[in-house]
Amino acid sequence: MCDYSLEHVDSRPAEAGERVISTKFANAITLGFGGAADPGVAVCLLPGTEIAFEHEVAYRSRFSMIADMRTNSRVARFRQIDLDKPQVHHDALEFASGETVQLARLAEGQTARIIQLPRAAEMVAGEPLELEDAR
Repeated sequence: MCDYSLEHVDSRPAEAGERVISTKFANAITLGFGGAADPGVAVCLLPGTEIAFEHEVAYRSRFSMIADMRTNSRVARFRQIDLDKPQVHHDALEFASGETVQLARLAEGQTARIIQLPRAAEMVAGEPLELEDAR
């Protein structure tokens, strides 16, 4: 998915194995992922997409414009949060540690690889099904 604030940016779906970069788009008030080869086009992730960053992930605290926080993990799963609040950022990354970081808070210029896309058959209402739910 691409957050509501990227609605005026050219976009395309993510592809497994591709490199993406955290990017501030010219036509938007937020940050998202752009393709490494074409960072001006937003790469939209589905909930459940797994992504691996090249380095420890830097992001801004809620009260700062400077990326002053870091995760202890480089692998995350894309998800959407606060869906009941229409005018806030929903796109987020959940790290193996349980830490959740809004995509809009990432520092610019961080590269990552899409390591796995969710299977469409396992998706219900934008969330991956647990294995026991899929039966």
